[in-house]
Amino acid sequence: MTAASVGFHCPECVSEGAKTVREARTVYGGRIRPGGPVGVATMSLIAINVVVFIITVASGAGFVSGAAGKSTIYERFALIPVEVAHGEWYRLITAAFLHYGILHIGFNMYALYIVGPPLEAALGRLRFVVLYLLAGIGGSALSVAFGPIGEQAAGASGAIFGLFAALYIIARHRRLATEGILITIVANLIFTFAVPGIDWRGHVGGLVTGAAISLVYARAPQGPHRDRFQAIGVGVIALVLAIGGYAAASHVYNECPVLISHNGVPVACETAGSSSGV
Repeated sequence: MTAASVGFHCPECVSEGAKTVREARTVYGGRIRPGGPVGVATMSLIAINVVVFIITVASGAGFVSGAAGKSTIYERFALIPVEVAHGEWYRLITAAFLHYGILHIGFNMYALYIVGPPLEAALGRLRFVVLYLLAGIGGSALSVAFGPIGEQAAGASGAIFGLFAALYIIARHRRLATEGILITIVANLIFTFAVPGIDWRGHVGGLVTGAAISLVYARAPQGPHRDRFQAIGVGVIALVLAIGGYAAASHVYNECPVLISHNGVPVACETAGSSSGV
């Protein structure tokens, strides 16, 4: 028998009763883990980014500025549209975990540290990580579509912009104040377009993707089928990203059907017997 507040219960009764207890969920369907650590997914993503940065610096990249040194990690894993077009699709996500210098990673990780925990608490870990990764891929896909085909890009900014968009949409959905996050988004967009050398395509792509995913999370109808509606909606967004990315890569491939590389770095495209730099 199992002791209870009033008398005793048989173990079988307790077991059957536990099966009928509904699991605690957040407003958007994420699991609530009472007494568990807060922001586990956020801190894990920060840790991964920091570890990758340390490895990149150890391999020869500059600590203050990535351009100050040379690392084969950038050449192998940063976003280079022409390399993506020639089959290295993994760059769409690996580039989101690379940074050029301490200020670059510092700003991005600070933003993730501020924005991540409240979003993770509202969405749950799985939905939060899916949002982060797909926003990063969305930014990379837009860079492939509209960026210079041989230009190297990296950084978690696309994913961070996706989180900004999600925080704004979820705050509006819950009728909370949104002025602060809206000002932050606008200020960062102005900075993106005002400073030369920043890949605006990655930022805008992440912002749009994050907005789309968070709308799916927020607008999915309440009830036992909410998870299914959210999964289908996010799956459709992922499919659109895949189709768009494939179309963009095909366009780049048509511009550069034969890629000439040196030590893993694209140096020229060869078309119809002629070659040109990338």
